[in-house]
Amino acid sequence: MKKTNNTVFITGGSAGIGLEIAKLLSESGNKVIITGRNEARLQKAASQLKNVSTIASDVSNAEDVDNLVSKIKTEFPDLNMVINNAGRALVYDLTEENVNAFDKAEDEMLTNYLSVIRLNEKLLPLLKTQENAAIVNVSSVVAFVPGFLATYSASKAALHSYTRYLRLALEKETNVKVFELMPPLVDTEFSAPIGGQNGVPASFVAEQLLAGLEQDNYEIRVGQTEDIYRLYLSSPEDALLAMNQSRTQEAGE
Repeated sequence: MKKTNNTVFITGGSAGIGLEIAKLLSESGNKVIITGRNEARLQKAASQLKNVSTIASDVSNAEDVDNLVSKIKTEFPDLNMVINNAGRALVYDLTEENVNAFDKAEDEMLTNYLSVIRLNEKLLPLLKTQENAAIVNVSSVVAFVPGFLATYSASKAALHSYTRYLRLALEKETNVKVFELMPPLVDTEFSAPIGGQNGVPASFVAEQLLAGLEQDNYEIRVGQTEDIYRLYLSSPEDALLAMNQSRTQEAGE
């Protein structure tokens, strides 16, 4: 996939990984559109970038998505790359009582998985008209091995499964390539409640994405994700223990 002269739409593009991706792509000669729920935050992000447009929208809201897609088709008919980066993670202990696990899981599943399906379905007709096009779904290391955020992990596992089949289905008759970006723990505001300060920089994840796009590496496993993936292939149980080492140590104390 080419790295320049694309028109790229990024959900959750006002902060963290999404903002760093927008920054790199805009600096590499691409036209970039970012979306997010907070208009002020979007404008602040855009002020740090060049050649970037903003659309305030909530990808988990069906009406917002319809308006978003209509605007993209009208104003950006050359769109050829969609990066589904918007995410939702709620920190709670699944084993505790009265945490409303169902409601939290529903919220995460809607944003992290179902909303991706809806947006891809609505934008695919436009992507299919382009000579070169791509969808990038941002999942996580926990798509392979669940971590403490169990229902968040489940939503990313669902996204991983969907992404694999979507790639297979689209490669038969279209020019749309499907990539999956799989970061480990990343140092962002999003991951701060779970020790994000110990993670890799968001800029490093963005750099790995661009390298993966250029090489047509369809599963871009960043940093520790590759290590966990290899361990998972050889021993799923060891991978599970490694992913949750700090939690198991706490339980043994």
